[in-house]
Amino acid sequence: MKRLYAFDFDGTLTTADTLLVFIRYACGTWRFVWGFLVHSPLLVLMKLKLYPNYRAKQRIFAWFFRGMEAETFDALCRRFADDNASLIRPKAKALLSKLFAEGESVCVVSASIDNWVRPFFTEMARASRSAFCVLGTQVETNKDGRLTGRFLSNNCYGAEKVERLCKQLPELTTHRCDYHIEAFGDSRGDRELLAFADKAHYKPFR
Repeated sequence: MKRLYAFDFDGTLTTADTLLVFIRYACGTWRFVWGFLVHSPLLVLMKLKLYPNYRAKQRIFAWFFRGMEAETFDALCRRFADDNASLIRPKAKALLSKLFAEGESVCVVSASIDNWVRPFFTEMARASRSAFCVLGTQVETNKDGRLTGRFLSNNCYGAEKVERLCKQLPELTTHRCDYHIEAFGDSRGDRELLAFADKAHYKPFR
């Protein structure tokens, strides 16, 4: 039987919401504060469930990063992961290192931008025999190689996490019984993923 380990990222593997930490890292404290003040009415509507979380996130991302060259953004994401490696919870890092060393299949399924999620695992996965993937939000670029501020994928939240996982591994739909899945999450957005798994872990690394 094939084994698959599926992890949520923000809050499960990390100690913070990396979207907020990344924006502050990339743009500085004052621009970070100003940007969220500008969008505060939108954030209030989002909290009241009168405006979709996904669209609010996209508008905020666009305000900070639209027009940036994709290569510059990718380099920034790599530096962010290098400089903030301590965001990964120690118990989570220990398990991931063990899974990579043993050649197990690992997938990180996250609503965060995959450009900055993936570099957190570069060193751990480098010498591994594991099948490893990151299923995160993908950003759109224009013909000039600059960020448009729009997202290419649906918000990877709730049922979308299972959808993305099955799209990545079609055998999960056709031969689900061939897999033993362990899933790790910490919020309402992980409920469907945890239910899909054979073994679920809720807030396991705290």
